[in-house]
Amino acid sequence: MLKTAMVLGLLSVSGSFAIDMFLPAMPIIAADLSASAAATQYTVTVYMLAFGVAQMIYGPWADQSGRKVPLITGVVLFIAGAVGSALATSVEALVAARFVMGFGGAAAMVVPRAIIRDGFTGDAATRLMALIMLIVAISPMLAPLAGTGVIALAGWRAIFWVICATSAFSLAVFVFSMPETLKPEHVVRVNLRSMGQGMKRLFTDAGFMGLTMVNGFGMASFFVFLGSASFVYTGQYGLTTTQFSLAFAVNAIGFFAASQAAGPLGARFGLNRMVLWGVVGFAVAAAVLLTITLTVHLSLFALIGLLILGNAFLGLVIPTSLVLALEEHGEIAGLASSLGGSLQLLTGGVMMAIGSLFFDGSATPMVIMIAISAGLALICALATVRPGRVAANSA
Repeated sequence: MLKTAMVLGLLSVSGSFAIDMFLPAMPIIAADLSASAAATQYTVTVYMLAFGVAQMIYGPWADQSGRKVPLITGVVLFIAGAVGSALATSVEALVAARFVMGFGGAAAMVVPRAIIRDGFTGDAATRLMALIMLIVAISPMLAPLAGTGVIALAGWRAIFWVICATSAFSLAVFVFSMPETLKPEHVVRVNLRSMGQGMKRLFTDAGFMGLTMVNGFGMASFFVFLGSASFVYTGQYGLTTTQFSLAFAVNAIGFFAASQAAGPLGARFGLNRMVLWGVVGFAVAAAVLLTITLTVHLSLFALIGLLILGNAFLGLVIPTSLVLALEEHGEIAGLASSLGGSLQLLTGGVMMAIGSLFFDGSATPMVIMIAISAGLALICALATVRPGRVAANSA
């Protein structure tokens, strides 16, 4: 399990680095390319939207041809997009290159989930997903600082050359150390009829859709933060890029710690129950943050502290809801993973795009969108997550 987590985690980190290393550079890129903050935010929004749409391709492809070929193809596209980003001379060119990065990077989201489902279910799958989250959690703690260092040494374009190098290394490790996990008897020939039947099954599965949207709105709150944080922290609170990187790293602590507790807590209390109470905790933290923002002055320490608390609850929700959403769809794990991932990323991208329309450089629009995302996640959880199903799902 540890080897699998390390290999899949390395691939996932490459996609995470494409966001987290990039964040400290956003105000610098806006100035260098003579672009507005909103236009620069679209480099993140477009990445997420492409990331979401492309998952509908990689999932069925992985169900038919195996897990390795789609993943390798996607990472190669991701590297090509990183090269284009490094060479971009306008914000429009950067947005286009980031679209290619997102389209390729989606493979590293869909295929690892299917690989996990090929060999693990229930609590074991949750523990493996949590191990991968542990590796990925290193990214928001170290990547912004690494990005700040790269910017200081060689400018913002060098960030993308570093991403190229780390992605190539991760791809090489995967190619030479991971076997094909899709067994021949589980191959699903892709055609419009089978895809349509699979999509109908998934869209009409209230549990799958509810857990997917819980995850989607939870991730949306984080995407809103990603798009706005560098401008808020450096603008409203006057932090330097290094200070922003440190503040961003601190925000990851809650998610990092809680995700590692997800497996043991799920085994003890049940996966569905943990998701439900995790969403409730996240919504409460977001509501408190919104109340403070709208009624009194929101200090930097209050913002960071409540985000740590909210992210801690998300650390319980996100890896567990991913596992539960796929639990009853092992024979179409690739399609289920791609549809779930697409809906999650599209939800996050749409919420981020809406937030950017009202962004004024302050924390208020960001906090409002985080609270809205938390409220919608809570509604979805209350409507579809049933604690009574715990025993069946965690066996």
